[in-house]
Parts: sequence; structure tokens; C-alpha cells
Amino acid sequence: MTIKDIARLSGYGVATVSRVLNDHPDVSDETRRRVLAVVEEQGFQPNNNAKHLKQQSSTSIAIIVKGTMNLLFADLVERLQALLRDAEEDAAVYYLDEDANEVAYALQLCRERRPMGIFFLGGDLELFRAGFSPITIPCVLLTNSARELGFGNLSSFTTDDGAAAEQVIELLGGHGHRHIGLLGGNWSCSQISFRRLTGCRNACARLDIPFDVDRQCEPCRYSMPEAYAATRVLLERCPELTAIFAVSDVMALGAIRALRDMGKRVPEDITVVGYDGLVSGQYSLPRLTTVRQDTQQLAERGVDALLRGIARNSPPVHELVPFQLIEGESVAQLS
Repeated sequence: MTIKDIARLSGYGVATVSRVLNDHPDVSDETRRRVLAVVEEQGFQPNNNAKHLKQQSSTSIAIIVKGTMNLLFADLVERLQALLRDAEEDAAVYYLDEDANEVAYALQLCRERRPMGIFFLGGDLELFRAGFSPITIPCVLLTNSARELGFGNLSSFTTDDGAAAEQVIELLGGHGHRHIGLLGGNWSCSQISFRRLTGCRNACARLDIPFDVDRQCEPCRYSMPEAYAATRVLLERCPELTAIFAVSDVMALGAIRALRDMGKRVPEDITVVGYDGLVSGQYSLPRLTTVRQDTQQLAERGVDALLRGIARNSPPVHELVPFQLIEGESVAQLS
């Protein structure tokens, strides 16, 4: 009896069964229950000696991705892998649910896989503050800032989300928009989207544009289906909106589809702005106005910091990577 047999009998993949047997946190209770029931029924005993040898010999770099539908992270993963290959370093990628505890998962990886270093793509600063201390290997957080946390082995590289969001509101205000909705994200103060919300609020106050967070903001996960549903909720609550600022391009694309299905044209009836600068947004109809994050520079600076940390135990680095507001075709000028 092997792990492949357990996978076949339980109806799950080998990777899922492996995560259950290794007690990884990113497995649903129902999946865990069904796999363990097959294990008990078959009397399966994992080969702990082989597992131990594999763990002891592991020297790869871990890339932990927060969320499975964030296309910005897909771009970052591809760039990180290419740069690490050029440096003759192996990388293993681990995808977690958007609401998972990435720090607890990283700590488990350190105990079981013994990576040389870890990249975190996205992260909740409160989880780092509460649980990162036991992790002693070099780590890099991308798209959020860990400067205030003060860990000696955690670097971070991110975009100035607050300033970028302010530029979006300035653009919309300059085009005559005074009823602006904010779509997506999590408004916890430790989350990336909170900084974008803060930038919106600051710019609206400075430009004397009304902005009621409770009415004009609708949170949702980083996915097109979630954004589609959230857009309908936001428009039903605030039918007077003339513009929507989505905190990711993925959400903006979901919003455009929802608006079309509601009989509204973009940008003639309502303006949509995204965030990230994904290639897909430049091929949408209309071409998306968005904040472009420099994923190549994020990846290059992150890899450089991590490899220096591994090779020379270099001190952490915290940098803001420049952004660019790209004007597409999705913003209308109001008379």
C-alpha cells in the first residue's frame, strides 16, 4: 500500500493526500476526514525513514503564495523562478487560501522541509507580528511592507499603495467624478488593501469629494467571480456611482463583466479603474486604466536580498518600488 493507492481510493490527488499525512493546515476538514478514513481502513503506515531523509536533504527556496486567483502573484512567481534558475537555485511553490495563516505554514515548512529561505507573496502583518519570531532563515515579503515589524531576517519590497490610490482619485476627480466606489480587498489595517483605502480617503478629503466608507466600499476576495458579485451589491446600494476603483485588475475585469450584464457600458455609463497593471487588462474591452506594479523589479530586488541573506547573513532591506498610472480607455470625462 502506497500513498498513490490512498489517493486512488480516497478520490484525491497525491499532493492532497501528502498534505493530509503531513498535517498541513491548508486542507479542509472534510478532505482530511475522508483521507484519514481511507488510511485507517487500509492500515496504511507512512515510510517515516524516507520522509526524514527527504526533509534532511531539502535545500530549496520556498515561495508561499497567499491566494490562488491573484494573477499578479502568478506573474511574480514566474519571474522569481526564472531569476532563481539563473542563480542555479531550486524553488518550491506553495499556494495557500487567501485567508490562510501563511506564517504558521512557513514555520511548518521550516520544520519539515528545511528550506534555505522563503518568499512570501502577500501577507497579513498581524500574523507576522504574532508568529514569525521562531523562523530564523532569511525571508522576503513581496507586496507588503515589513519595515515596522523589525525582524532581522525579514526583508520587504512593495509599491506605495497609499500614494498610488491617491493618484487614481486625483485622475477620477480631474475627469469630473464625485461619486466613486471602492471595490475589493480586506479592510483590516494590516492588509495591503487597507493602504489603498486610506489613500482613497485622504485624496477624497483633500479634493472635497464625498466618500462614505460604509456605503461606497464593498470588500471581496481577489477573484473575478467575487468581484462580479460585489459589483452588483455595490451598485444596488449606491446607484449614483459614476466610477469604481477596484483594488486589483482581476477585480476590475470581474466588475466590467458585471456592469455589462447589468446593462451598463464602460466607460460611457460608469468608469472602472484597476490596480496591478496586468497584461490581460491591456487586452480587455475597453483597455483598462490601472496602476502598474513593477513585478520585474519586485522580483529582482527580492531575489537579490534573499540570496545575500542566505550567503552572507546580510541585514534586512525594505524598499518601495516605483509604480506607474497607466491611462487606458475605461475612464470617461464627465461634462
